[in-house]
Amino acid sequence: MSETLIDPLLGRLIDGRYEVRERVAAGGMATVYVAFDKRLERDVALKIMHQHLAADASEADFVSRFRREAKSAARLTHPGMVRVYDQGVDGDLSYLTMEYVDGENLRERVTQEGTLAVGEALAITDAVLDALAAAHRQGLVHRDVKPENVLLDESGRPKLADFGLARAVTEVTSTSTGMLLGTVAYLAPELVADGDADARADVYSCGILLYEMVTGRQPFTAETALGVASRHVHEDMPAPSATVPWLPVEFDELVAVMTARDPQGRPADAAAALVLVRHARSLIDDPTLDRRAEPPSGAVPIVHDDGATTVLSDAPSGSTIALPIGLGGAAALVAGGDAEILDDDPDAIEPERPNRRTGWWIGAVLATLVVLGGLGLWWYTSIGPGAYTTVPSVQSQTEADATASLEALGFVVTTDEEFDDVIAEGIAIGTDPQEQARLLNGSDITLIVSQGARQETIPEVVGLQESEALAALGDAGFPVGDPTFEYSDTIPEGEVMASTPAQGETVRHDKEVSLELSDGPAPITIPDVVGSTESAAIDALEEDALVVTVERERTPDAPKGEVFRQNPEAGADGIRTQEVTIWVSDGPPLVELSDYTFNTVERARDELEGLGLNVNLEADNPWPWTTPEFVVGQRPAAGTQLEVGSTVTLVYDS
Repeated sequence: MSETLIDPLLGRLIDGRYEVRERVAAGGMATVYVAFDKRLERDVALKIMHQHLAADASEADFVSRFRREAKSAARLTHPGMVRVYDQGVDGDLSYLTMEYVDGENLRERVTQEGTLAVGEALAITDAVLDALAAAHRQGLVHRDVKPENVLLDESGRPKLADFGLARAVTEVTSTSTGMLLGTVAYLAPELVADGDADARADVYSCGILLYEMVTGRQPFTAETALGVASRHVHEDMPAPSATVPWLPVEFDELVAVMTARDPQGRPADAAAALVLVRHARSLIDDPTLDRRAEPPSGAVPIVHDDGATTVLSDAPSGSTIALPIGLGGAAALVAGGDAEILDDDPDAIEPERPNRRTGWWIGAVLATLVVLGGLGLWWYTSIGPGAYTTVPSVQSQTEADATASLEALGFVVTTDEEFDDVIAEGIAIGTDPQEQARLLNGSDITLIVSQGARQETIPEVVGLQESEALAALGDAGFPVGDPTFEYSDTIPEGEVMASTPAQGETVRHDKEVSLELSDGPAPITIPDVVGSTESAAIDALEEDALVVTVERERTPDAPKGEVFRQNPEAGADGIRTQEVTIWVSDGPPLVELSDYTFNTVERARDELEGLGLNVNLEADNPWPWTTPEFVVGQRPAAGTQLEVGSTVTLVYDS
């Protein structure tokens, strides 16, 4: 029979846009096709939910799960995840369009190879955990990590697909029907036991995945799916080296930690598990990483039927089943559109059997059931699982959105503000109690909202010494960068001249502050002012901000008003504002005249000339034939002080 007859959707145009061309997979909730997007002209993966789930009003939960897959997956952007493009409804069909990965899935790869090399298995686990870490950071768990959901593109890069069973961690408690969906070989013990799951359940599934890739077999097998699930709950994971003896202890320890039965013994999330995987890989030598175990004896390729969906008696590897929480009953395989989801609710009423008893007995039984149902409902909503709600992650949401999210779960929200150096003002930092906490319905919860980075005012540091300024900035919490130095004629060396940002400015508390310090007056070379007039010398010295002191002396070496000496000397090293002394000539030295009366003219003249004075002779008797003999008078008079070079007149008697 042709494929078109088997599957009537082939060739159909969905929502006027997606042309169904080929069926590639069928699962417990949906069938996946390759379709051509006529609007964007590209191939996409088209996931269509089984119509019997969408049409059956009692299965409304599965419809909401399917739609929640689109919303959950659309929140995730990571190169290791299959991208979700669109979601919608066309008549009785609910569909989801995703990135089409042309390649194979990990199940097909393991089936073909039997086992994978240790290094390759660790690399695939690394990629899967890296993608899961992005989901866990947003509060989402996958809950169905298995080889079928790890797609390998043409280059062999892994991509994680199918968040169909994923829920926000805040919603993952237990299903209202008492059943859970999952692939039994990879379900974490706590998910089987009570329906609770968080990020550690995905870590457990990745540990099983790693075990299977290297050993070629699953750690637990049994005749029924319930038997496998029971072994996950009640037995510790066998060491991989029990099957492959040459595996190192580091590999055994890694698998043991990731698959610990107690969730507290596992890494908190995929990011923490990823650290352990990379550390273990660094401890294993290259020959062991390149080594591959022999395939298990009797291993044969799995034949996949692309025909009509069938119901199998036992769940094959990778099949999604409906499993009763707590292992309270039989589980049915959900392999396709013809499979039925078992209703294993212990409070369900069995069909009424023929009864010949009187009507009062029937009434009594019905009354008892009503009372018990009411008590059960009261227990569930008051002290049972329904009385508690898990605190969601609201980090990075706006205050309004975070408040709405918490109030929608029934919490009474109060807001507190805290400074945060990373998260912008008005964005949620977290809650108190923290996310993942289990609180009674209607509990008070504090939403912590960022005020942005704390702002501080730069203290007054100008005029302080460097050590004092550093202490003031340190008290205010500011980091201080390397200082800069500037010469200053007025500010003492080592004193703060300015700061960047400026003092009094309000900035982030972690803003680095730079100080500008005085390096004192600038160095100079003392100018030469000897030979200059007094005013010219002062102008030249004051141009370099030197402080001038003037001394005056009489000297024969310079005319009056000329600088004849300076200290420091010209050409010496100095600094601006230092003191310089100059000596200005007050004219030639003074000579005090003696009384030369009654001295011979010759003697008086010799003595006066010896003092640097000029002599003029004048006769008292003007007769021309007389000769000078004795001084009878002088001008100026004795006792007068004269400058050297002045003229003295001697009057002689002829």
